[in-house]
Amino acid sequence: MASIDTTPRKAADDSDIPNISIQVEFSGGLEMLFSSQRRHSLSLPATEQGTPITIASLINHLCNHTMKDTRKELFILDDHLRPGILVLINDADWELEGEEAYELQNGDNILFVSTLHGG
Repeated sequence: MASIDTTPRKAADDSDIPNISIQVEFSGGLEMLFSSQRRHSLSLPATEQGTPITIASLINHLCNHTMKDTRKELFILDDHLRPGILVLINDADWELEGEEAYELQNGDNILFVSTLHGG
């Protein structure tokens, strides 16, 4: 399982890197960490340091740029997504797609569901 780096990163200066558009949704109480907004439309660089952007990179981005709540430990723990949070990639369990190593594609829908709040 890949480690999630929560260190804020400087945006790439190379404007030639194409962006991908994805939908990110939160349920089961997680939306409270993200300004009580259930759905977020994001545009992210398709690559990061020359490699395709992954779910691990998305989680890092969410923690550093989208999450307004300071309690990041409710979303990540020991540099990984917190146990009890289910992730669906286009309605499929992320375990079938490679978990944090999954390479995001344009148009993906990523759903994070907390099972700790009855999700």
